[in-house]
Amino acid sequence: MIKYEFNGKKLNIPKAEIEKSMKVLGLSKDDAIQMWLEDEGYLENEEQENLCKLAKENKITATIHQASGKTEKKQSKPRTVKISDEKQALFKDLVDFLTESNQNVEILKENKLIQVKIGEKTFKIDLIEQRSPKKSTK
Repeated sequence: MIKYEFNGKKLNIPKAEIEKSMKVLGLSKDDAIQMWLEDEGYLENEEQENLCKLAKENKITATIHQASGKTEKKQSKPRTVKISDEKQALFKDLVDFLTESNQNVEILKENKLIQVKIGEKTFKIDLIEQRSPKKSTK
């Protein structure tokens, strides 16, 4: 920290910021301190004030802030589920078999989920077809 006295106030200015301004912008130490005081509102910079005024008039900052995170969601397309003939046949066979052996069979999701009630217990059978792995292009 750099100790700096300004209008009777003692300020602690981060030394790293001053050194960075000197290096990146090629400023002298006094100019870098003056820039820090202007940025922090201790001094007024007419050019900086004019630029801020122009930005507010043109609503530049509002446009930038609106563009940053507010995007509209795209409408998603309805998902099409491809059911193989083998899965449909297996599902039908399972339902037929369970219906013949037990009266409490309910299809919760066609070609997917069956609920069977035996006594006071309830079972769900979820039929999942395993996909073959994709061939890599390496």
